[in-house]
Amino acid sequence: MTTSPASAVAPASDITIPRSRVIMASLIGTTIEFYDFYIYATAAVAVFPALFFTGEDDTAKLLASMATFGAAFVARPIGSVIFGHFGDKVGRKATLVGALLTMGIATFLIGLLPTYYQIGLWAPIMLTILRFCQGLGLGGEWSGAALLATEYAEEGKRARAAMWPQLGAPFGFILANGFMLLLTVAMGFTSIAAGDGLDHNFLVWGWRIPFSASIIMVAVGLYVRFKLEETPVFKQAAARDEKVKTPLLEAFKVAWWPMIQGTFIMLATYVLFYLMTAWILSFGIGAAEKGGLGIPYRSFLIIQLITILFFAAMVPVSGWLADKYGRRSSQLVITACIIAFGLCFGLLMNPEVVGTGAEANTGRIVLFMAIGMTLMGLTFGSMSAYLPELFPTNVRYTASGISYNVASILGAALTPYAAVWLNANGGVGAVGLYLAGAGVLTFIFMAITHETRDVDLSTMARTK
Repeated sequence: MTTSPASAVAPASDITIPRSRVIMASLIGTTIEFYDFYIYATAAVAVFPALFFTGEDDTAKLLASMATFGAAFVARPIGSVIFGHFGDKVGRKATLVGALLTMGIATFLIGLLPTYYQIGLWAPIMLTILRFCQGLGLGGEWSGAALLATEYAEEGKRARAAMWPQLGAPFGFILANGFMLLLTVAMGFTSIAAGDGLDHNFLVWGWRIPFSASIIMVAVGLYVRFKLEETPVFKQAAARDEKVKTPLLEAFKVAWWPMIQGTFIMLATYVLFYLMTAWILSFGIGAAEKGGLGIPYRSFLIIQLITILFFAAMVPVSGWLADKYGRRSSQLVITACIIAFGLCFGLLMNPEVVGTGAEANTGRIVLFMAIGMTLMGLTFGSMSAYLPELFPTNVRYTASGISYNVASILGAALTPYAAVWLNANGGVGAVGLYLAGAGVLTFIFMAITHETRDVDLSTMARTK
């Protein structure tokens, strides 16, 4: 008796790979990738404007630094196409290894870069190139890690399984900002605005340590991923000879509309994410006379590290809600809350109300950040199930990656830059309106997208 190709591979529920191995492989990679990404975000506010850009206007230097920060988001869709091609043709495992290496090597090399005062304009050029390479790596990482989690998941628990790679975002943030905080305390660095000169040890060599140390984390991540096996859903697709020659062309042929839907479903999440991580830091430590709060760098890092715990705590809650009530239903409610939060920015964080410098109301700032981070965890946690469920297996890596990373251009690459400009010209309320507008777009696209909770990832048929 012969065995048909479709039955040659056991269903996902019968695969006996230890669940802990799948969790570790999906979590550790995204943690490392986001650590690398956040180290850059922190340095882009506190270090790079002083070391890689010149001029007398602090706002102009900050905007230039934020522009290099945004270069990675331009690279991310390219990375999703490159790594998605191999992820849909060769497999998830090998592609995830390549994405991790790309990100890790670029981050390590940033820690070795000479500054503007050593090699002139070549310094920001090289910084931008390496930031672009970081974006390529992250562009291939997220969708692969999300597929790793979802394609191994038990029936009815897919969103809860898929939340593990999402935890890499707050974990990476805690590692990156915690490391930077410890260094600034140990080395006695406050900020340039507070009088620390360019000859301070932190600005000479201390800031390089978190970048260089990332290579150790990459080695650990590679070890874990090399011990992984290919996902059962991908094996089944390969056994049925469903792999396509050019996943990108196939994705645009069969899934162009779901890719547009996925892009705008992620939009508000990205805007909120980078307002609460990158822009808020520049706003918090910015000079009061230029629209900031004038809070010392280390003090604001502590606030961020405390409130990021709300983000981490809400990620598993998001997965549970999505499995119980559905992706679409739960996310519509959460997005409505994001819109309301955006409309309250001026009321909650206007410097005239919050205070500045030593007079700043720390409790009010922590409350604002905690609300934002709570909403961030709730919206982000189930996206690693929601987006992949929109696409068939043979283009899932490519299509979900494109949606996720095109959203990063629309919702993240522009956000820190736009928020700095909006705050300088219209105040913090204008920044909130920017978030609310993104939320409205996301709400509309979620409303016209079908529920995906009961979709069979192998066949794309509904199970209920």
